[in-house]
Amino acid sequence: MKAPNWKEIPPGGVIAKGGTAFQYATGDWRNSRPIHDLELCINCLRCWVYCPDASIKVKDGKVVGIDYDHCKGCGICSKECPTNPKAIKMFNETDFGESHPSEF
Repeated sequence: MKAPNWKEIPPGGVIAKGGTAFQYATGDWRNSRPIHDLELCINCLRCWVYCPDASIKVKDGKVVGIDYDHCKGCGICSKECPTNPKAIKMFNETDFGESHPSEF
């Protein structure tokens, strides 16, 4: 396969085609991590509707987890959660060290 020349390479910062965001793990710079509590969740799916990164995992109409590879830690999911106490709580990312994200 021949490498593209300078005329064939798209300018930096340009999204050449849509639908490519899922190909890139963008959650690495998050400073807050949402943790989902299955016990408190009423599966209203507000978190799924409002998440700007499509990071709420849903299966058979129920929230089953969070896609931490794409979650940026904005906290909208927790803010929109109607349960009291919240079924999604935000925690400081440094509380987890280098460990893999977990659920309650």
